[in-house]
Amino acid sequence: MSDSPDAISERNADVVRRYLRVFETQDVDELAELVAEDVIVHGAGQHVRGRSYPEGSVLTPGLSNCRVRVDDLFAAGDRVTVAFTLTYHHDRTGHDLTMTGVKSYRLREGRIVEFWGETDLHGLLRQAGLVPAQIPPF
Repeated sequence: MSDSPDAISERNADVVRRYLRVFETQDVDELAELVAEDVIVHGAGQHVRGRSYPEGSVLTPGLSNCRVRVDDLFAAGDRVTVAFTLTYHHDRTGHDLTMTGVKSYRLREGRIVEFWGETDLHGLLRQAGLVPAQIPPF
């Protein structure tokens, strides 16, 4: 007997929620359970393959104590789309920094195999004082 479409969608939504929690726990073993080794990642003008890319995001140096808030989540079959807010502690300044994002994940057999999305990296860097508050004219 096969799973209902709703059961598949909910199971995939749970995988994505667990994946986002990895940003808080930094548990790379759990990341390996949730994300395929050859995951395809689309975003920030790049199209890359490999779990090392999301792992690098989870372990970003200089940012600690990540807190994840899921702002919206929609799951349908093998696709899950989520809007989220990450709040980090910036180790150099001692301030909290926030970054919003939207990602769409494709899952197969309980693992993330591909995702697309964008995060507000410019906003995060602006809060850290690493880019100007106003974008200069081109």
